Amino acid sequence: MEVYRTGRLTVERKEITLPDGERKERVIIHPGGAVAILPVEGDDCYLIQQYRYAVDAYIFEAPAGTIDEGEEPHETARRELIEETGMKAETFVPKGWIYSSPGYTDERIWLYLAEGLSPCSDYGMDEDEVIEVVRIPVKDLAAMIADERIVDAKTICLICRCLLRAERGTPGPERAREGDGKCAQI
Repeated sequence: MEVYRTGRLTVERKEITLPDGERKERVIIHPGGAVAILPVEGDDCYLIQQYRYAVDAYIFEAPAGTIDEGEEPHETARRELIEETGMKAETFVPKGWIYSSPGYTDERIWLYLAEGLSPCSDYGMDEDEVIEVVRIPVKDLAAMIADERIVDAKTICLICRCLLRAERGTPGPERAREGDGKCAQI
């Protein structure tokens, strides 16, 4: 049963049956899908430092955003990279997807590595966003996660996917555009 709806977000109350047959009521949030992008240029990457009202803090995050109706995840990745960083990318390398918090939401976030960056004049973030673009050496990312300077879950997952695939020598799924199969330093 739908409890609340606003914009893209729907909150549903649902009766479920547990494996032992017991019936329970759960609340499930349906926010739609999203993307997160790690833009990489040489030995550096770009994160955004964004004020998040829910935690009353500025936090480091990968550029990200919600998928509009009728839009494919790779299209959202291109749009959000421009909106949040003022950059466009020649290549988007898919890095799979994650559930953001499957205990209470079905939100799926598609992950991308963006390469071949260049400035874009179509730059324009949403009016309620307070964002600063920060250039960070790729070699510093693991330490920033370990010492809790990066605490955003989607960003940590995206960085880990990129680092693990680079360490294993595999670039992940096929690129969104023809490429040489390399993942830069990540």
